[in-house]
Amino acid sequence: MARQLRLEYPGACYHLTARGNEQQSIFLDDVDRQEFLRRFGYEILQQRWRCYAYCLMENHYHLLLETPEPHL
Repeated sequence: MARQLRLEYPGACYHLTARGNEQQSIFLDDVDRQEFLRRFGYEILQQRWRCYAYCLMENHYHLLLETPEPHL
């Protein structure tokens, strides 16, 4: 079954999540988490997103973003 189409418009807020295959860890230690946040921070600046919240778990993460353009 295909996923539903994503509604996209300027200023939209999105809840994004990703997890490891078969619930495997995606962050092995604090160094991994810091590197993820460094790269994520760079992308936020490049895309001009606003990050309202994030949560990094051992095997997944959650992001709450606002995008100025109608694309994610």
